[in-house]
Amino acid sequence: MPPAGPALPLSALALSLSLALALSGCTGDGGPPAPGSTGPTAGGATATSTPGTGTQGTGPSGTGTPGTGAAPSSPRAPELQSRIEGLTIPWSTVFLPDGTAVISERDTALLKSVTDGRLSTIGSVPGVVPGGEGGLMGLALSPDFATDHYLYAYFTAADDNRIARMRLEGTGTAGGGLRLGAPEVIFSGMPKASTHNGGRIRFGPDGFLYVGTGDSQRREQPQDRNALGGKILRLTRDGAPAPGNPFPNNPVYSLGHRNVQGLAWDSQGRLWASEFGPDVNDELNLIRPGGNYGWPEVTGAPHRDGFIDAKVVWPSTADSSPSGLEIVGSTAYLGALRGQRIWAVPLDGENAGNPVAYFTRQFGRIRNVALAPNGDLWALSNNQNPDSALIFRLPR
Repeated sequence: MPPAGPALPLSALALSLSLALALSGCTGDGGPPAPGSTGPTAGGATATSTPGTGTQGTGPSGTGTPGTGAAPSSPRAPELQSRIEGLTIPWSTVFLPDGTAVISERDTALLKSVTDGRLSTIGSVPGVVPGGEGGLMGLALSPDFATDHYLYAYFTAADDNRIARMRLEGTGTAGGGLRLGAPEVIFSGMPKASTHNGGRIRFGPDGFLYVGTGDSQRREQPQDRNALGGKILRLTRDGAPAPGNPFPNNPVYSLGHRNVQGLAWDSQGRLWASEFGPDVNDELNLIRPGGNYGWPEVTGAPHRDGFIDAKVVWPSTADSSPSGLEIVGSTAYLGALRGQRIWAVPLDGENAGNPVAYFTRQFGRIRNVALAPNGDLWALSNNQNPDSALIFRLPR
């Protein structure tokens, strides 16, 4: 892979911001969104979308979660700084202690690094069997990476989805180089299919590994506590069920999910997750241990006993399909695939305000967003023409 070209300044790209509000996505493989449809809801408030035109607009009005008074204030706009080209279906980004970005490519099974704006290939993860929405997906660094050098990866194998850890030695700096060790599978048996493979993994503030899985088109699994599909799992670093999980000797942390591809914690340690709906109701959820989020019985916020309502709902499939999720300060940023934008959702404790969209249809499908150590927000495009890592400066 040749090195990426020089980072382009914002002025050279001449990009304007776009605030658009609207719908949702199923698996994220559909076409461009249709303008002028019903917008996302926060706590039951609805609004009419403003089609993305490349100019900044205003978001919908709303009341946040019912009974809490005013909604959180709207977030401020990120600013594009540069882009790294030459990627192919990038899926996840983690950052090493020296600031090097490590990126997974779903279909090639390659790990790439970005150091000082230069793109390099680290190596291929053995055992990956790409197909449909499966392949090399989520990455996570061990909380003790500085001493154990473990990189964790979620990937599709011949018969299932699984998690392996590998030692990643060396540095990404000029004159150095990263070396990938042999994978050790720590957890397997998560169901695979052409769609709904989940794939996001992250270590939480408690030091345990959280895993977002999909229902793999097996609608009986999300409501079955003993099935791994349609869940958020919580594991030790060795792949065992984490102590204190809501169901004894069980890796399941929450259930009733369709396809979780975003996990992030707010400043108070609360876990939030983004989730694809079917032809309606993409979701941003606040996760409770043992909580049931309804799929396939309900979606969105139907207020049915036994199920937890989503905090934000995009009612249709055109403008969201939320994949990666990052929380910075009091704002949740979500990458939208079919929606082709970055959604920003203001948070206030357990309440979520009205979503605001940026960069609508300017970069195409956005698979992931991740916070770099220097405070920049990295986004990954999934357009195959070629794909890019987009680097944004967040408002201070």
